[in-house]
Amino acid sequence: MTRKVNILGVGMVPFQKPGKSEEYNVMASKAMRTALDDANVEFGDVEQAYAGYVFGDSTCGQRAVYEVGLTGIPVFNVNNNCSTGSSALMLGAQAVAGGLSECVIVVGFEQMEKGALGAKWTDRTNPLDKHANLMSEVQGFTQAPPAAQMFGGAGREYRWKYGTKRETFAKVSEKARKHAAKNPYALFREELSVEEILASPEVFDPLTRYQCCPPTCGAAAAVLCSDEFANKKGVSNPVYIAAQAMTTDFSSSFDEKSMIKMCGFDMAKSAAAKAYEQAGLGPKDVDVVELHDCFTANEILTYEALGLCDEGQAEKFIWDGDNTFGGQFVTNPSGGLLSKGHPLGATGLA
Repeated sequence: MTRKVNILGVGMVPFQKPGKSEEYNVMASKAMRTALDDANVEFGDVEQAYAGYVFGDSTCGQRAVYEVGLTGIPVFNVNNNCSTGSSALMLGAQAVAGGLSECVIVVGFEQMEKGALGAKWTDRTNPLDKHANLMSEVQGFTQAPPAAQMFGGAGREYRWKYGTKRETFAKVSEKARKHAAKNPYALFREELSVEEILASPEVFDPLTRYQCCPPTCGAAAAVLCSDEFANKKGVSNPVYIAAQAMTTDFSSSFDEKSMIKMCGFDMAKSAAAKAYEQAGLGPKDVDVVELHDCFTANEILTYEALGLCDEGQAEKFIWDGDNTFGGQFVTNPSGGLLSKGHPLGATGLA
């Protein structure tokens, strides 16, 4: 049994730097209440809750939901690193599509610490050990943050392969700042030039500081429901989810000794193909794209994985302005992770 899944309401809070935000349960409850108000739904109508976060103790999802109501509904905690928010959304949508629930709420939140991400549990196998082994073999290690070495390495490989200019990577961040300047929820709203971005301290060539997403605190939520529930609420033409797809690593992520492949190019390409097929659409049917720009290098790679431009053509795509207002697509009008911010659990919902 598969039913259409509608997004009846959404909510989020302005993103903040670590140490400047409210606590996770407060941010999450504000996002949920905003989504419920937007949907004109009472919390008592909600049958299940899906809570996404990465950094925090067990059952933070329950604690966040309890701020909104204590109705005995199941709360499912979701942790899937940077895709946590979108994973929670997918699970909530499956509950509605499969007829298990008429109305669910999905919330993602994160109360992050300052500084780069690193391993927390050093007495057990690191989940990124395959990635680390490949990095060691292909490019070695430096003192730079591990994630910057991963995606910076992919950017470096892309430059070697296609002769891409450093300015092209910085141009992506310049665009992100311009878009974020119009988003009151964004963390960084001050515009920067390509020159200023390149002049910021180098993190891992070709990435400079302003080409790396910042640790961020924030929350976002969505209310999902069936057609029947929407009709009861008097909503005749709600926004619905046309397609969702998820992938994990293929053997090519490691066997081909490619930093581009290791950073998820084949995964993104496969997920996009599945989503296009489910929706009966293609890249040419899309006007607006929110993609995962944790680093400028990943935005460039994702343009090609999504089919927005041909492989190796991202530089022309960027300098022709086809990734912003007035071009073929508007990519990350929110400012993306680079400027709106990246509170991991909330990102996929924001």
